[in-house]
Amino acid sequence: MEQFDTSVMRTPRDSGGVKRRSKSRSYHQSYRSCLSVASRHGLTSGRLSTNRKAPKLHNVTDKVNPEHLALLVKTEWQLSYVTPLYQFRHTQLKSYAKQLSAFVVAEQQQGLAVEVGGQQSSFKVSFSVVQGMAEADNDPEPVLIQIHSKPVFARQDEPQKLVWSGWLTCINGNPEYLHSLPKDFTCLPLFGYKGSERLSSVVKSWFQRTFDCCFGPLEISHTSLQWLMALWTNCHAESNIQHLKMLWTLPSVPPLQVTYAVDARDAWELWGSVQKGSRGNDDGAEKAGWIDVEEVTGFMKGLKSHFYRHFKLDLSAGTLNQVSTALGSAKRSGKIKISNSRYMTATLTLLTECALFKMPI
Repeated sequence: MEQFDTSVMRTPRDSGGVKRRSKSRSYHQSYRSCLSVASRHGLTSGRLSTNRKAPKLHNVTDKVNPEHLALLVKTEWQLSYVTPLYQFRHTQLKSYAKQLSAFVVAEQQQGLAVEVGGQQSSFKVSFSVVQGMAEADNDPEPVLIQIHSKPVFARQDEPQKLVWSGWLTCINGNPEYLHSLPKDFTCLPLFGYKGSERLSSVVKSWFQRTFDCCFGPLEISHTSLQWLMALWTNCHAESNIQHLKMLWTLPSVPPLQVTYAVDARDAWELWGSVQKGSRGNDDGAEKAGWIDVEEVTGFMKGLKSHFYRHFKLDLSAGTLNQVSTALGSAKRSGKIKISNSRYMTATLTLLTECALFKMPI
């Protein structure tokens, strides 16, 4: 195994491809139409937006079920993308829960479903609509999936425990793409889950068989991590980010792993200086409330320059693997944790865009 040298410095693929079931000619025509729509709207180009709306304070506690919000926030989720679901209906969630529950039990009996915390006697699956999270008119309502179970030798009065949870969402998805999808397709491209990988594979398998979709790992790219840093830092004036921490890996033998922590005030001052440079133009009024890629690039350049002055290490030669603030954390491996619900919309908007561009269509 490779060994890593670790320094802490402070400044003064489940690919999801499956064989599709045989469908009617109308289905295949709709699916080809779906691929054509994706191509027309640039979802095969692999290019992310070069400007984004600055995060705004949203009190989602007034709109979202507190139990749902408590589950979504302060939990680290593994991310995947999922292609549009064929003939998925929000009105059929109770039926889907029964079908998935039976599927999990059947897989377990074949020795395919993982046993969680000892042998399980039963599984109870629930599907719920997460009301109040959808932002744009074309966004389908997010869906939360929970699996509860009880060990065989548990007491009769012992409640079932949550052993797996996941959600499907689309926040501020590409409106032209969503509007142009064939009517039989529902686009919920961002899939987050928490639980055993074996049970996660069973859930994905059921979705693939039922809705003819495909799952794939959603890594958070170097560029997307930089965007998250900028978006979260921009929130400091309203919600103290407390710190800005980055984890870098530099090419050496053995590879050098560096933790770079920046005081929140220093990060905010640097961000403010970058914003002033871009707002000084005549089009400043038009750009108010927006963050562009030049600002993100300038912010990163300033952080790298400051680090080089102190430690004589060029972070540009390395790889950014993780970022975190008091608002959340994100890892290149595709793990995300949202720690403050008031700014989760901006984070999920970026991740939805990443999922749409990752889809192999």
